[in-house]
Amino acid sequence: MTDQTALSFASMSAPADGVAVVFAEEGPKLTQAAQDLDKKTKGQLTKAAQITGFNGKKGSSVDLLAPQGVKFSRIVLVGTGKPSSFTQEDWLNLGGTVRGLLSGRESAAAHLYLDTAKGDLAADDIASFALGAQLRGYTFKKYKSKTPKKNGNADETDDKTLKKIVVHCADPRAASHAFAPNRAIVDGVTLARDLVNEPANVLGPAEFAGRAKALTKAGVKIEVLGDAALKKLGMGALLAVGQGSERPSHVVVMQWKGAGAKGGAPIAFVGKGVTFDTGGISLKPAAGMEDMKGDMAGAACVVGLMQALAERKAKVNAVGIVGLVENMPSGKAQRPGDVVTAMSGSTIEVLNTDAEGRMVLADCLWYAQEKFKPKAVVNLATLTGAVMVALGKEHAGIFSNNDELADRLIAAGKETGEKLWRLPLGPKYDKMIDSKVADVKNTGGKWGGSISAAQFLQRFIKEGTPWAHLDIAGTAMSSVDSDINRSWGSGFGVRLLDQLVKDHYERR
Repeated sequence: MTDQTALSFASMSAPADGVAVVFAEEGPKLTQAAQDLDKKTKGQLTKAAQITGFNGKKGSSVDLLAPQGVKFSRIVLVGTGKPSSFTQEDWLNLGGTVRGLLSGRESAAAHLYLDTAKGDLAADDIASFALGAQLRGYTFKKYKSKTPKKNGNADETDDKTLKKIVVHCADPRAASHAFAPNRAIVDGVTLARDLVNEPANVLGPAEFAGRAKALTKAGVKIEVLGDAALKKLGMGALLAVGQGSERPSHVVVMQWKGAGAKGGAPIAFVGKGVTFDTGGISLKPAAGMEDMKGDMAGAACVVGLMQALAERKAKVNAVGIVGLVENMPSGKAQRPGDVVTAMSGSTIEVLNTDAEGRMVLADCLWYAQEKFKPKAVVNLATLTGAVMVALGKEHAGIFSNNDELADRLIAAGKETGEKLWRLPLGPKYDKMIDSKVADVKNTGGKWGGSISAAQFLQRFIKEGTPWAHLDIAGTAMSSVDSDINRSWGSGFGVRLLDQLVKDHYERR
């Protein structure tokens, strides 16, 4: 849920109370703020470092009760290692690490004195640090019962919530200005995480569409296409996936026209939104099926991205399209061996009803190209388990028909820490999905599963359209704990794609 902790910037000498956080580089070398506090505490920081063996290594920390005569209740000394070599990702992760040290402690305010042994920091570094702190503050406790106080009164709860974080730095005005766009990024990532974390009984296709419609408040134009409209458009592949469910399928079209008429054609982002995936008639094993509430993480990212672009008033024309279905087995469900017709007119032989996400995307990709003639298309999907076999949970897979677009996305991933690894496409892989009874079959068999899935999607990309497919199955849900996230849903892709837009598609 949205972090309720207020974050602000102040000078090094601004009034403060609560918890103080100061820093030391490897050595340890205390920063100027840490030296000042060490003097005020008569060397307590230095003594604590010696007793605990603290040497300033990155991520290490010493936490102590403040001695009498100091305005703080606690002092936390955090190691930075060698900040002279830090990237933006390093500052981001350090902010998350510090926030993790503060969570669940009895203090309403935390004051972070951010400097280095050699002096102050660049505003962008401070902004990245603050972004990491806010992202780490996310929790999803919507369905947690309140914890009663020890007196047993259920109407009263222990409040250990951190109410405010103040980042003290040499130039708070510059830091605040640099951080301003990041507030929109936090909101976009938070929205994506919330959507992924919701249980499927609460968030079906219609409910997801309802959440997306809330973006109208930020200036995004929203159109929701229901069953009748989808049939009229000929989205037979998408509708086939959802036909076994009692919950009707939807497609949500989001438009942000931040660059106006002079901005030209939009860049399009397309997301797979299977709100729950049983596998259909090709039923998944029971073990781990509960994770399939997150099979809409690609769509969640697209909605979160559109929120971020609109909120920060990005000077870009962007379109977000999400296909929302529930894949259920029933007497109405599609069967293995069925042949369906996609919006493009291509026929698809359904060999496995659990290879459903690519069918949803096929129609959404075609619609995006037909209606908007975009300058580029990027789709995201928790598409295959095979990509996790290849890459684990550290990288998402990227497939593309355009080297420039692929390079831009990979560079944006390195900048944000949402890393991508490019995997191949090619004619021999494409032959794996040739069908004897239709134009294409929806699975290529056992080997190279993430590649054959990408080849399937490429069949629905028009010649000359730059396109990239991100397989985020390993990074978007049931994600590995990181310095900036302890949630089941990571919101992967929002920061990555915002960086792509910022670097290459916004009007200057």
